[in-house]
Amino acid sequence: MAVFSAASFLNDFGSDMIYPVWPQFVLGFLGVDMAILGFIDGLGDAIVSLSQAGSGYASDRIGNRKLFVWSGYIIGGVSRVGYALLRIVNVWQWVIPFRILDRSGKMRGAPRDAIIADISTNQNRGRNFGLLRAMDNLGATFGIITCLILVSLYGLNFLPALLVIASAPSLIGAALVFLLTKDRKTNKIYRGFSLKDLNINLKLFMFLSAIFALGSFSYSFLLIYVGSTNAENTALPIIEVQILFYLTFTVAASLTSLPFGWLADKAGRRTVLILSFIFWGMVCLGFPYATSLAAFAALFILYGLHKGAIEPSQRALASELAPTEYRASTLGAFQMITGLFALPASLMAGLLWVTFGDFAPFYLSLMLTATASLLLLFVKENKRS
Repeated sequence: MAVFSAASFLNDFGSDMIYPVWPQFVLGFLGVDMAILGFIDGLGDAIVSLSQAGSGYASDRIGNRKLFVWSGYIIGGVSRVGYALLRIVNVWQWVIPFRILDRSGKMRGAPRDAIIADISTNQNRGRNFGLLRAMDNLGATFGIITCLILVSLYGLNFLPALLVIASAPSLIGAALVFLLTKDRKTNKIYRGFSLKDLNINLKLFMFLSAIFALGSFSYSFLLIYVGSTNAENTALPIIEVQILFYLTFTVAASLTSLPFGWLADKAGRRTVLILSFIFWGMVCLGFPYATSLAAFAALFILYGLHKGAIEPSQRALASELAPTEYRASTLGAFQMITGLFALPASLMAGLLWVTFGDFAPFYLSLMLTATASLLLLFVKENKRS
């Protein structure tokens, strides 16, 4: 756990030097509208799902999970150098291949989660996933602070250099996993994976998670919404305000991931997952009516609580409902199904934003979240001794 936690910290340190300014980079430097931003973000999330499904299946089949973890970190790091080159080309379509490469680095997810699930017990699996997310978010916090300092000192013109600098931590994380971890060897013969291997609870859980994902649009919309409203004036440039709000929800997620993972072990995965849906529902209810920076700050804290609660509980529940011998494949399939809905989610959000107004994506997401919450009540958890 220590090596994976350190690698996750480093990777998110690098990636979150970019994410706070990503919406401004796409809208400002590349000159597109919210619909195109939604398409790019949604495409990235869909690629994440496909890469995790493929790597989960392949890692089970060849019996090597570590390979996909360290190579995923390398791919993510290299893609950031590609983003820096876009400043020279200045054509938005060129962002697509680098976005695909960047999000393909997430192929590490399902194999890594399967390793963590394997080395955990039913009594500490939620905490272990919570620890991993806490380190992810802690690394993100340091990355955001670094981004804020550099943007404050040098402005957005420093962004290409920032993108190159952000590649280094991921490459260091890849080296740690490659040098300091070992795969568990197995003598089991892999006979293939199909939906018939999944029980009814897992199928229902996948279905409701897909419904929720359809309304769970990219964080970019939250950041851009702040700049599009008539919130009270501040002495800070809007880009720095957006970075600070990104920092706010990341810190909230970092501080709560481990406690929510612990709570999921004690009170149940479903309980914490329903809490995460409630937090997101409150975000969707609040954003259309928020007019002050204090209100937005509170909503970004709720968004961080949502992130802190959903990730350890969702991963723990999916891994426990999955057949043990196909755990990586199942987790990959779960990520694929939910992730494929992320493309229409952000694309729909962008189209609704442009067509009906910036409030429309929030109302649609609220309805889908309520539906997913209702269906979750019918999912039965595995008994934990």
